[in-house]
Amino acid sequence: MTANPVKEHIAPWNGERERERERERERERERGEREREREREREREREREREREREREREREREREIDKEIEIEREREKEREREREREREREREREREREREREREREIDKEIEIEREREKERERERERERERERERERERERERERER
Repeated sequence: MTANPVKEHIAPWNGERERERERERERERERGEREREREREREREREREREREREREREREREREIDKEIEIEREREKEREREREREREREREREREREREREREREIDKEIEIEREREKERERERERERERERERERERERERERER
């Protein structure tokens, strides 16, 4: 004990208050530690959320790329279809040209046939003319015979 009786009387109570303050500091330290841990957990959660958002953005970007590829392929297919249509049109035009050519050949064949018929007719006419000439010749011959 000390020489001061008041101090001796206060000392045990001071020790209790000191222990209480120490327990309070310990609780405060634990609360602070729990708060820091909760804050670290909230930060980890915010980071996970940012990562999920980045992943969603990467997924949207992949979908946009896929959509662009699909659109490009649609355009290519449309162009191929337009080219096939142009080819069909060229083929139809070639067919029309072949048909016009066949028509011209039929016209030429008709003209040739008409000309052949005319030539035959002229030949028949010449033959009739020769026959008439022979007939006149026979007639003259008979005439001469009668005169004799």
